[in-house]
Amino acid sequence: MKTEIIHTHDYPDREGLAIALAAGIAAQLAGAVAERGEASLAVSGGSTPKRLFQVLAETDIPWDRVTVILVDERICPPESDRANQKLVRETLLQDKAAAAHFVAYETAYELPIENAEKSADLFAGLPWPLDVAVLGMGTDGHTASFFPHGDRLDDALDMATESRVLPMQAEGAGEPRLTLTLAALLDARFLALHIEGQEKRDVFDMALAGTDAGSMPVRAVLHQDKTPVHIFWAP
Repeated sequence: MKTEIIHTHDYPDREGLAIALAAGIAAQLAGAVAERGEASLAVSGGSTPKRLFQVLAETDIPWDRVTVILVDERICPPESDRANQKLVRETLLQDKAAAAHFVAYETAYELPIENAEKSADLFAGLPWPLDVAVLGMGTDGHTASFFPHGDRLDDALDMATESRVLPMQAEGAGEPRLTLTLAALLDARFLALHIEGQEKRDVFDMALAGTDAGSMPVRAVLHQDKTPVHIFWAP
């Protein structure tokens, strides 16, 4: 199964990875616009994708036909340095990509489930399925906001769920989170996992070697037979 689902793309340096992955994303989005008149892109936060976002922002595609969302978000003020949307606004939605339509998660409500339901309503009008989804991975084996032993992890990984957005709380997550579900992500036409550094490569190899998604939720993405996953790695 892994040989059919897992496609690894290794690069000697992070700049080369950013250029290659940006080109791949741009080609997918431009193709979607040409075929269907619109495209959708889900990206992840954290420090890893910053250079990717900068390169992608300079890429000449019809950004005004592209809708950008986040794979997951912390429930915190939008202007907080902890907010993934702040990173996206400051690095991706610049230059040519400033023309893209960005739909942020709702984070103003007191209860996480309220934010999840309101976010799902905001996302309902997007071009689904996603044309491109770019995941990251933590050294604890989480991806999206699928955290080890998260309170809604089973629900988020349930391929039968009709929910696109769920709240998540976990010991390693810090703030309560909002996340796209595994079902929504695996519907993507192009799914990438972007990791950098030897430590994360070792975590990835460990995830491939085992099957318990409760302790390393990224395994739910790697050990499935629905959607090819393109792994982009540089040391």
